[in-house]
Amino acid sequence: MSDATVPTARQRSERIAFRRGVSLLVLTLLVPGSAQVIAGGVGLGRFALRVWMSVVGVGIAFAALVFLRRDWAIALYAHPATQWFGSVAVLALGAGWALLMLDAWRISRPTQMGRRGWGMAALSGVLALAIGFGSVQASALSRSQAELFGSVFGGGGDAAAVDGRINVLLLGVDAEPDRPGIRTDTMMVASVSVETGRTVLFSLPRNLQWAPFPSSSPLRNLYPKGFWCSDQSCLLNAVHHEAEKHPELFDGVKDPGLAETRGVIGEILGLKLNYYAMVDMRGFESLVDALGGVTIDIAKAVPIGGGSAKVEGYIQPGEDVHLDGFQALWFARSRHGASDYERMARQKCVVNALAKQVTPVTVVTRFTELASAGSSMVRTDVPTTQLMRLAELADAGRRLPIASVSFAPPLIEPVKPDFGLIRSTVKDTIASSVQLDRDAAAAPVAEPAPVAEPVAAEPGGPAASEPEPAVIAPTAPKASAGFSEERQADDLTDICGVG
Repeated sequence: MSDATVPTARQRSERIAFRRGVSLLVLTLLVPGSAQVIAGGVGLGRFALRVWMSVVGVGIAFAALVFLRRDWAIALYAHPATQWFGSVAVLALGAGWALLMLDAWRISRPTQMGRRGWGMAALSGVLALAIGFGSVQASALSRSQAELFGSVFGGGGDAAAVDGRINVLLLGVDAEPDRPGIRTDTMMVASVSVETGRTVLFSLPRNLQWAPFPSSSPLRNLYPKGFWCSDQSCLLNAVHHEAEKHPELFDGVKDPGLAETRGVIGEILGLKLNYYAMVDMRGFESLVDALGGVTIDIAKAVPIGGGSAKVEGYIQPGEDVHLDGFQALWFARSRHGASDYERMARQKCVVNALAKQVTPVTVVTRFTELASAGSSMVRTDVPTTQLMRLAELADAGRRLPIASVSFAPPLIEPVKPDFGLIRSTVKDTIASSVQLDRDAAAAPVAEPAPVAEPVAAEPGGPAASEPEPAVIAPTAPKASAGFSEERQADDLTDICGVG
């Protein structure tokens, strides 16, 4: 070996110092404070180690709670106070960790590393920045979750199931500038089995008249025979506004419009409503975009615009049409050239599609966007203590068909509805859904069917076609599918389906 290849004492010392510095950085990355203890900084190191062990202990305790009582763990995690505390704590811990990383570089004596000291400085700086950036992002996520849980999940609903079912009122509200108050133009009730998650969806037309107020309602004295006016303005979607016009009758009631709408719909259907979820249609577009859009089979072209606005284009029919928030909003609300009952069918299709396509993974990966879109546009009285239970039911139910009933002609005439028939239809439909669960439980487990191998395209032949996205076109082609007010809108295949 030549003298040129033999490292000098200084070079050996620099290498040793560099390896020691890298070791201290790794130790700080794995166990914050350990590098300071090894290097002699006992006070700072021991304090950092105590903090680290406390964080690990909290993590272990929470993991044990998840294992033993998952519902308690979710309730604790989803509490706004927990998220606000977490947002501050993670920021402080991240800042301290980043400073420990820089301190580990300091105590590694970079001046003894020669030119390697520059690499050590760069490495420690990158690690400190990564830790700091990660803590800032985690803190922002916690703040988003705190805002979402605090503003959306207000609590106050009733978790007690009736006859093994949870009934959730779904409201789409729209405050138009040319009319006073809020109108609940979309009114549905999802009745969910607490055993299997199998769901039945009931929808009511916005123009239903003679809606009965429950005996506990202050408005029953004003409308003892039902909500009706000679000018035909007393429609079901106007109950909310009517209650808001009489605040003196609702002493101590925070939201009279919502309370009366909820009571009237429960009275019409003969169901106890456990929870409600209200979506402002102005925020529906952002909500769908935050979920990544929705995929639907569309049977006929749907106009964008209409009414007092110009028709700007059409959402074209097709299979597996992917709609963004703007398109999904118009698909659900458009009435140009269509009836209210067709619009009801489209709205149910959107709800059905979202229920099938929104998975827990989607919610987790897009949580920040959902928090931003939903905190001011969505309200519900589902408490955070029930989130885990309802999430499990939703996940189970999305694997099963959703039954659907629209109370539209000829089953129900909105001008003079047969409320007895509505209640008996609700009862019979739920009974049929329960029987499906019983039949499924009693049926033997079938062997899985063999999966067909995909057929590859021949060389030079046409490639397999991909589903085309939604197209907004200036004109709409004629579609063979249609919709008639002369038939009940139980079957959505004439309007849309879930892709």
